[in-house]
Amino acid sequence: MPIEKRWVIKPQGDKEIVESLAVSMRIPNELANLLVQRGITTSNEAARFFNPKLSDLHDPFLMKDMDKAVERVDEAIRNGEKIMVYGDYDVDGTTAVALVYTFLRQIGHNNLTFYIPDRYTEGYGVSIKSIDIAAKQGVTLVIALDCGIKAVEKVEYAKQKGIDFIICDHHLPGDEIPAAVAVLDPKVEDCHYPFDELSGCGVGFKLVQGYAQKKNIDFRKVEKLLDLVVVSTAADIVPLTGENRVLAYYGLKMLNENPRKGLKSIIKICGLDKHQITIDDIVFKIGPRINAAGRMAVDHNDENSAPSGGHAAVNLLIERDEDAAAHFGNDIESSNQKRKDIDRSVTLEAHEIIENNPEMKAHKSTVIYNPKWVKGIVGIVASRLIETYYKPTVVLTMSNGLATGSARSVPGFDLYQAVESCADLLENFGGHMYAAGLTMKPENIEEFTRRFHAYVEEHIDPALLVPQVDIDAEISFSTITPSFRATLSRFQPFGPGNSAPIFASRGVCGYDAKLVGAEQEHLRVDLTQQQKPNTQIAAIAFQQPEHYGWIKAGGAVDVCYAIAENHFRGVVTPQLRVKDIKPVR
Repeated sequence: MPIEKRWVIKPQGDKEIVESLAVSMRIPNELANLLVQRGITTSNEAARFFNPKLSDLHDPFLMKDMDKAVERVDEAIRNGEKIMVYGDYDVDGTTAVALVYTFLRQIGHNNLTFYIPDRYTEGYGVSIKSIDIAAKQGVTLVIALDCGIKAVEKVEYAKQKGIDFIICDHHLPGDEIPAAVAVLDPKVEDCHYPFDELSGCGVGFKLVQGYAQKKNIDFRKVEKLLDLVVVSTAADIVPLTGENRVLAYYGLKMLNENPRKGLKSIIKICGLDKHQITIDDIVFKIGPRINAAGRMAVDHNDENSAPSGGHAAVNLLIERDEDAAAHFGNDIESSNQKRKDIDRSVTLEAHEIIENNPEMKAHKSTVIYNPKWVKGIVGIVASRLIETYYKPTVVLTMSNGLATGSARSVPGFDLYQAVESCADLLENFGGHMYAAGLTMKPENIEEFTRRFHAYVEEHIDPALLVPQVDIDAEISFSTITPSFRATLSRFQPFGPGNSAPIFASRGVCGYDAKLVGAEQEHLRVDLTQQQKPNTQIAAIAFQQPEHYGWIKAGGAVDVCYAIAENHFRGVVTPQLRVKDIKPVR
């Protein structure tokens, strides 16, 4: 049975400020209240929020070491040095590599290579193998993206081989900063850049912006890279506030109007070429496909295989020929289908293990291990298990003789601290509040499991183990007019820090209810508020088939939902994306 959710109505904004903002912006009070909830209290702030401008981007030279990084890149280009663009194997890393590689190529520097480490043989971050390869190829400068902030020994090793590093990262640094030529990371303690929530690709974009600024290169050349930035920003789940909102706004514009050939091929494969692409489309459709390349293992006995799965993603993103891009897109879709099949079977196995183990179910956290599971999908499985059991989760498998895996959290609980509390048992680990990766010797699994459970038991607020729906406001269906929806659309792009508003409506009845989906797992229904005529509106409730019988029998319900659009055969109609349903008994 699904876990019953708690509904929490957010505090409403100051009445006077809300009414003043509603009048000055000529918008309904309900929408003015959404602005105030987001910390926007004046008409000037509202105008800036509704109309993001590229001129609002911060000066890249406010970032510590930007001058050194730009100077070193310029020196390498002037001297014709060979540059290796290096990045992690996920969406953020591969888009970052594609961005910097594309920019350097388009300004005429062709003495270039790129490198993505293999998830299975090298793991996350800068590898010794990659530095050895760089040295053999005559590389003298490596630009590391979305990784490197903890690569102290690796950067030193590279220096001994005559290779300089520029690090562009967005992860928290360790106690020691690598001795690179330049370290661009807004989270470095003495970096006073005004915004510290950029994606790794976003930091790469600032390097490119800084170089273009110094060399008087037309900003339009840089602007064309924003389709990559928005894909990374959405897929890496960074806050869509401040500078990220500007980058995402213009990135979506480019993604919809003139995406690069590789992204265009993925957009077609996803069936997204017929309507406006949103952040959710990137998170749930485009991002997972790009990620799939790095998740699937490469056959290292096959001489024709790419050096790593992530290379395929970069090849897709830098490809200039439409036919070749379509070919790369099809290969990646094939990887994605394999990933989905493995993901589904491993999730089922994990469910069976938990359901057959009462002791495991009784804990306030989940730690599950199977040496046969594929390393590349354990993070996805952890997220799936949270959907069912709603507790901090670690999923482990075996890779290269070590237990390795991913951890995911529930909102409000700092998972990174829980993992860090077991640091003495780990070979390495990294991540942030809601997601982490970790590696340990197999003999430490039992003790790690015990201590992780104990830490969560002691530190988690029991309320965090109940899914919570944060509701922005209660409204009636009659409020949802075309002009209301038009203004609401100006709040986009939605994402962390600027979530799609959730509304609640009470005493609603359903008509023409149907169960849809391959396994009849979704509920489609037309909802109406009887006391308010002409307020029928279509709704879809994903993964909520249990309410079908009650609604079909005419039972009233309270619903909470986001207001979206349904695109069908060129016709756009409003649709409620139902988050939760509570029968009125």
